[in-house]
Amino acid sequence: MHREATVRRAMPHDHDFAAAPSVAALQPRQPFWVFGYGSLMWRPDFSYIEARAATLRGYHRALCIYSSRYRGTPECPGLVLGLDRGGMCRGRAFRVADADVEAVKGYLHEREMITEVYRPALLRVVFNDGAAALAYTFVARRDHVQYAGKLSPAAAAQMVRLGCGRMGPNVDYVRNTVLHLAEMGIVDSRLSEILALAEDPQAAPLASS
Repeated sequence: MHREATVRRAMPHDHDFAAAPSVAALQPRQPFWVFGYGSLMWRPDFSYIEARAATLRGYHRALCIYSSRYRGTPECPGLVLGLDRGGMCRGRAFRVADADVEAVKGYLHEREMITEVYRPALLRVVFNDGAAALAYTFVARRDHVQYAGKLSPAAAAQMVRLGCGRMGPNVDYVRNTVLHLAEMGIVDSRLSEILALAEDPQAAPLASS
C-alpha cells in the first residue's frame, strides 16, 4: 500500500511508469482508480466516489519491507507490507473524481514514497462482476535496501515479535491487518500463520546466521 535502477521483465498487465502509459496518458474520461492492499483499504484518507472489491494478478501481499522507523529500529527492524511479484492479491479499489486526481496522487506520494522503497504503477485489476480497470498502486522495489525478500514464516514471525518503532509494536500492525482483512471477507493464510507464530509464547528464537 511506497526510478528503479535495475531493468526487469515486465509482468503481464503491469504498466511501469518509466516505459508504459502514465496517468496522464489514460484516455479522457477514463476513471482513475487506486488499488489498496493494506491499510489503504480501511484508511484511505482521501476523497473517492466509489469503492469496490478488486483482484490484482501478478503480485501478492507480503511482509517484504523492513521497517526501521515506524515498526522497528535500525538495530531491530520490523516488517511491513508491500506488493511483491507473483501470485494474486485481493484488495479494494477506489474511484477518484477527475477533479481530485492530482491531489490524491500527491497525497499518496507523500504517504507511500517516504523512502522510495515502493514504485508507483498502473496495474490491471478485476472486479467481482468481471469488469476490469487500470488502477494506480505501489509495488515493492526489489533493488531497495529495505526489501526483505521472501522470508520463511518463522523468520518473519521473529522479526514481527521483536520489532517495535514509533508507531508501536510490529505485532500490533500485523494483528490489525489480519483483523481488518477478515472484516472485509479476506483471509490471508500466510499473514495469519506469521501472526500465530509471532504471538506464540512458546516459539523458540531462531539462531542468528
